[in-house]
Amino acid sequence: MAVEVKYVVVRNGEEKMTFANKKDADAYDKMLDLADSLGEWLQQAPIALEEEQREGLSFFLAENKEALAQILRGAAPQETVKKPAKTKAEKPVAILPEASAPESEQQAA
Repeated sequence: MAVEVKYVVVRNGEEKMTFANKKDADAYDKMLDLADSLGEWLQQAPIALEEEQREGLSFFLAENKEALAQILRGAAPQETVKKPAKTKAEKPVAILPEASAPESEQQAA
């Protein structure tokens, strides 16, 4: 029988992600803290965002904080933006409102 140690990141009683080592679990937990802070900050934005959009955007910004930091310092990011890691709790986020979709798509709906 083998013994496996797993580190599970839990938020609000919900398992978010499982890791094989503590360092990766702590890094993911820290990224979720940053995403929460960004989400609260985005609530103050002059643009009305739906909750799912705000969560998706804050998660994306937190996940790509190094590239964001370079952009905020006035430099172009050197690495390409990585796709966000999918979690079982993550829902697809619509970036564009229906009003900005081409007319053919609006008529089909």
